[in-house]
Amino acid sequence: MKVAVLVCDGVFDSGLAAILDVLDGANAMGEEAGAMGERICEPPSWDVTTVGLQPQVRTGAGHLVTAEPLAHAEAVDLLIVPALAERRPAALLDQVGGDQTLPVRNLIARTRERGTAMASACTGTFLLAEAGVLDDLRATTTWWLAPVFRARYPKVQLDQSRMVIASDGVTTAGAAFGHVDLALAIVRAGSPALADLVARYLVVDERPSQSAYTIPSALAQSDPTVAAFERWARERLAEPISIPDAAKSIGVSNRTLQRSVQRTLGTSPIRFIQDLRIERASHLLRTTELSLETIARKVGYEHPNTLRVLLRERTGKTTTALRGIGL
Repeated sequence: MKVAVLVCDGVFDSGLAAILDVLDGANAMGEEAGAMGERICEPPSWDVTTVGLQPQVRTGAGHLVTAEPLAHAEAVDLLIVPALAERRPAALLDQVGGDQTLPVRNLIARTRERGTAMASACTGTFLLAEAGVLDDLRATTTWWLAPVFRARYPKVQLDQSRMVIASDGVTTAGAAFGHVDLALAIVRAGSPALADLVARYLVVDERPSQSAYTIPSALAQSDPTVAAFERWARERLAEPISIPDAAKSIGVSNRTLQRSVQRTLGTSPIRFIQDLRIERASHLLRTTELSLETIARKVGYEHPNTLRVLLRERTGKTTTALRGIGL
């Protein structure tokens, strides 16, 4: 498979390196699988070329990367767009929507029109969305920029809970080191056995969801109404919570609260309350020796099994595993 990795000034160093290293490792391990005692029938390979606007691109950390002209991306099977290192939402939007990235956005749009497969992670997904290739598709991005992404690209069906999402030939992945998951997903599409082998050698655990890493309070600050609701709810997590009562207490209508939470977080107020309870329960499991029954009561659940099921669903870990993290 011919692959072009598209780099711009300010590309995220670790994201770029992760993609190149995983694909290079997959090529090497595919050739050596027999000697390793692994049976991988007709292992796929990836012919990777780094392309950019200039012969040399400066990364976010100031390193220089040699790149081939964008024309080399015209006849590839897969275009990968790593993240940009910009963390500030306003500056990121200026960068992805500015004149300096217009040639990149045009290339992305042309690539999509040809039906070429595409992949991106973290802030790189903003470039795909800005070029219009994610309209009406399911996609993900870095969890803490999800409110900004959702507001700017309402046509994208954003799901920030998943680590990797594939939709109609476009694969997107979550925050920062989601580039590893993205690259492994590319390898897995060619050979699940080879992807497992690469993951074992790189000591990479499967991370199906971003939800275990999400900080609800960071998301809530994107909207004053949601921020007020979050503060009100945190003070009452051990109690039964009424959404109409919450709306009244923070001075808005129930309808306004529902709309604000959905617009900012892409979820319902009840689901956000669950997120806050899961966050606090996970913290108590990692940092105390309290029983699950006691922790359940502290976060508003009468039955510990309810909390146990929600923890497994949202974090992908058992209560025993979560306790082990804090040891």
